[in-house]
Amino acid sequence: MKNGILTLLLVVMGVALMYAYRAQAPASASVPVSQAIQEIQAGQVRKVSLAGNKATLELNDNTKQLTTVPDKDDIFQKAIGDYNTANPTRGVQFTVEEPNQSFGIIGSVLLSLLPVVLIGGFFIYMMRQAQGTNNQALSFGKSRARMFIGNKPTVTFDDVAGVEEAKQELTEVVEFLKYPEKFSTLGARIPRGVLLVGPPGTGKTMLARAVAGEAGVPFFSISGSEFVEMFVGVGASRVRDLFDQAKRNAPCIVFIDEIDAVGRQRGAGLGGSHDEREQTLNQILVEMDGFDTGTNVIVLASTNRPDVLDPALLRPGRFDRQVVLDRPDIKGRKAVLDVHVRGKPLDKTVDLLRIAKISPGFSGADLANVVNEAAILAARRNKKLIGMLDFEEALEKVSLGPERRSRVITEKEKVIVAYHEGGHALCFKLLKNTNPVHKISIVSRGMAMGVTWSLPQEDRYFRTKKEFEDDIAAALGGWTAEQLHLGGDVTTGASNDIEKASEMARQMVTKYGMSEKLGPLQYGKTDELIFLGRQIQEERNYSEDVAKLIDAEVHAIVDRARRRAYEVLTQNRDKLDLLVQRLLAEETLSSEEFEKLFNDGDTGLPVAAATPGPTPPTGGVVAGDEKRREPGKGPATAPTPA
Repeated sequence: MKNGILTLLLVVMGVALMYAYRAQAPASASVPVSQAIQEIQAGQVRKVSLAGNKATLELNDNTKQLTTVPDKDDIFQKAIGDYNTANPTRGVQFTVEEPNQSFGIIGSVLLSLLPVVLIGGFFIYMMRQAQGTNNQALSFGKSRARMFIGNKPTVTFDDVAGVEEAKQELTEVVEFLKYPEKFSTLGARIPRGVLLVGPPGTGKTMLARAVAGEAGVPFFSISGSEFVEMFVGVGASRVRDLFDQAKRNAPCIVFIDEIDAVGRQRGAGLGGSHDEREQTLNQILVEMDGFDTGTNVIVLASTNRPDVLDPALLRPGRFDRQVVLDRPDIKGRKAVLDVHVRGKPLDKTVDLLRIAKISPGFSGADLANVVNEAAILAARRNKKLIGMLDFEEALEKVSLGPERRSRVITEKEKVIVAYHEGGHALCFKLLKNTNPVHKISIVSRGMAMGVTWSLPQEDRYFRTKKEFEDDIAAALGGWTAEQLHLGGDVTTGASNDIEKASEMARQMVTKYGMSEKLGPLQYGKTDELIFLGRQIQEERNYSEDVAKLIDAEVHAIVDRARRRAYEVLTQNRDKLDLLVQRLLAEETLSSEEFEKLFNDGDTGLPVAAATPGPTPPTGGVVAGDEKRREPGKGPATAPTPA
């Protein structure tokens, strides 16, 4: 590239010198003005052109001469006039021209060189493009991994909280690299690989950054998707290049983020085709535990899909350790909040333990988002300190979505929403095996018209049959309350509640063995994304007769739950109406306000004048509902909202 530029510069300089020489070479002979006047008087000049103080003389023999006319002296013009007066028939043709406003020699040269420069620049651009393409083609098989050396760590183990067991596992890996003799004297072998698995947002990548900051050895980072390209063999070549670099810099750590992109189980190719991804995976398997096992390279990888990884990748000798990072418990959430509030000005009213209690199921990323949203809310209100109210509103925003107070609804629909949320709240309060109510609101959030937020008082990892049954009844509380208010009619607002109730009832029967008729058997094999909480497909492994029994049992569970919800709400109709009136006045009630209203009745606070709904139908089942249901087809469902 440098030789091409040098050659082009030499060509440009040669052309410039040539133009400069041609510009300096005179086109005509130059004579003094006295000689020019003598030639005019002798009749040897046929034509004279004057431009400024430069005169061009054309002689009778067609030769040309140049002369310079003195400024402020008209002797030259007078000589031409005298000759023409004396010789009117063969006088000198005299013309005066505007002086040429040229750039001079340098300007002329530059103007002449402009096309050369443009053409040369075009050729330089084309040469660079061609050379870049060649380099890209030659470096296609090179690794895209970034190397870090933890001399100035940006993230350490102190910045990671809520995953103490995982930190302990990786702390040992770092100690293996820093103090190998501590383990080698006892015959311990350094782990070849550590696989971090867990739901999104639990700190897998953050933990890898902490290892890079703590280890003090070279750290190579690459994504699993960066190995595979459209050309055959590129992935395997990049794997070889990555591990070659790692071996040259050993001891070191290689981190592969989202390894499921390249480590999926082999054998999925159709027609016996050999997939490019399989070649890449085979090369990773060889590099991690092939014949060359004397390297001091540790492979660290992360994924939230361990179920799709190839078994050969997961065996000891390749990934010796599988570290599970789950969502933190209350102690872990408190520790995560302590980490993320560092350097942020907090008000004295902020209680991080309470925030940890009301955020069950939150991952580390969720809690970090809560802290950030709280800081944004405080800044929006021009506050100097972040208060407890900011944290609570941020928690609600992250969990339920932002408030949509601009949504305009009619008074009739607002009353229906109030009855719906009031039905949920009373069922949560009066049924024994449900979570207590944390907040009730009829303000739109996200896609919901209102929300009743119930939270467990402690972290729980099991659910009983009675808890399932009460949760289904509470889910149908809003649908039942709408029927009581509308005199047997219902709206589309309960579609999501019905979906959740139906799903819980079906899981009780087919997955958890909670049906008396069908017993502790699993019906249907489901492929689920373990850490993503999503079901891909279901394989049906039972007969049509069993399917009818399953539908009948699911229907029976939901029907019993509906009867219980109806019984609870009809027996406490006065409390439901009072709660609805209070919601219409306040729009949002906290758990303390709800408890006080439920226990003391009318507290004297402002209450909206709402008209009670129609008298509910008698009996445990809404009249006419049984007629709309076919045997064995499950409960009738409300139409899905548009």
